[in-house]
Amino acid sequence: MNQPSDPSFVSRVRLAVLWRSGSQIITQIVAWCSTLIVIRLLVPQDYGLFAMTQVMLVLFNTMNGHGLASALIREAEVSEQRLRQTLGMLFLLNGSLALLQFLSAPFVAMYFKQPMVADLLRAQALLYFATPFIALPQAMLSRKLDFRRPAQVRLVAAIAGAVTALGCAWAGMGVWTLVIAPLALFYTEAIGLMIAARAPWRPSFRFSGAGHIAGFGGVMTITQIFWFIQSQADVVIAGRVLEPHWLGVYTTGLFLAQLLATKFVPPVNEVAYAAYSRQQQSGHAPLLATIRLVLLIALPAYAGMAAVAPPLVDLLLGKKWAEIAPLLPVLAIAMCLLTLQILFSPATNARGAPVIAMRISLLGAIIMPSAFLIGSGWGIQGFVWAWVGGMILLTAATVTYSGGILGLKWSALFSTISPLVFAAALMGGTVFLVRGVLPAMPALIQLALLIPLGIAVYGAVLHSIAPDRLAEAIRFLRYQSAEPESVPATSADLT
Repeated sequence: MNQPSDPSFVSRVRLAVLWRSGSQIITQIVAWCSTLIVIRLLVPQDYGLFAMTQVMLVLFNTMNGHGLASALIREAEVSEQRLRQTLGMLFLLNGSLALLQFLSAPFVAMYFKQPMVADLLRAQALLYFATPFIALPQAMLSRKLDFRRPAQVRLVAAIAGAVTALGCAWAGMGVWTLVIAPLALFYTEAIGLMIAARAPWRPSFRFSGAGHIAGFGGVMTITQIFWFIQSQADVVIAGRVLEPHWLGVYTTGLFLAQLLATKFVPPVNEVAYAAYSRQQQSGHAPLLATIRLVLLIALPAYAGMAAVAPPLVDLLLGKKWAEIAPLLPVLAIAMCLLTLQILFSPATNARGAPVIAMRISLLGAIIMPSAFLIGSGWGIQGFVWAWVGGMILLTAATVTYSGGILGLKWSALFSTISPLVFAAALMGGTVFLVRGVLPAMPALIQLALLIPLGIAVYGAVLHSIAPDRLAEAIRFLRYQSAEPESVPATSADLT
């Protein structure tokens, strides 16, 4: 096994992060361009109906077996038979989920009092048949820290999904656009990954000797179920108290606010988990390096989103979505906490303690639904503020509980993030004040003025109070070794 100081291993981790995160940016640009056009063609009610179907889809996706495949990443050696056994488990599991969703669809429609939800759910059941052919090759390639080929496949799949979405939206298919496009994306990705990984296509249903994989995957599945309760409780509750229009406004605003946390952080976590699994004795240093690098970008992005919310919504979504703008500053606060909170689970999972993440998810499954129930009495604003209150409690619990396993103290975390928080807050305040004194002008021109201003302010402040943060990021991109005494914990700590 490579040692933490092994240059070849460090280089592989660096390239893995760059491929996984860099390709994610390109892939998401493709997806966003099509999504923003589709949002302009559809109406909030379409997104409200789609959000209702996502409750069941997200629930069943927590049980789709990605945890089984993830167990392979920690294996010292993986045989052809073990791969075929894992594929067999994934087949049985996802086939059962597809059947259960098909049969349960009418009951979900009855709960939300929207008959069309049943038809949408039945069509979405087809997604599960692609999952085995995505989860297995992903795990095989992650074992090798090979994120180049998956990145290429995801880009092709994103293009297929984008073309399908645009075609359906322009054809006037309404909410069905949001169902058909993911099917095109999933099946394209499944075929491409299986070819890229040279994964076995024939499953084995003889599971002798594979019990430990099922056990590890089972704990991670329970964790994901708790995550579902935490993340979907708002839609379950809001779907009963808000009209489809307002549910569409809320979920689309949440989608916009969560883009960074849900689209860019998971790829980093995917690489981090694979790297942590290879270097399990490095303590909390790799986690702190990951936190520094992620929050270096995330915090100013959220601060900027809050400061320029009205012109941002106007430019990206159009004036019919203007009701989202007041929600974004509040949601941005919650997403800062969420981004930090979800960085901890790969570190504890890689230490062979997935039960830690499971217990934290259990806390989330209690804290967040409770917050949403309380907030539901104040309508849509109550739900967004519930995100803030709930995430404060959950993040504090995550740092305390995970820190005990990793040897991470609050003081070390505070010293890591405080310069970034200060610089981002000052940047956001400056941009907000400048926006307030600008004369009326098109949204594009406003953003063209405010975004460079924000970048300049953030960079100047951070360079003044914590120049090592910028130097670390540049060094990570270039992979230039630093003297140990100059920067105590560098990007090499990711290994």
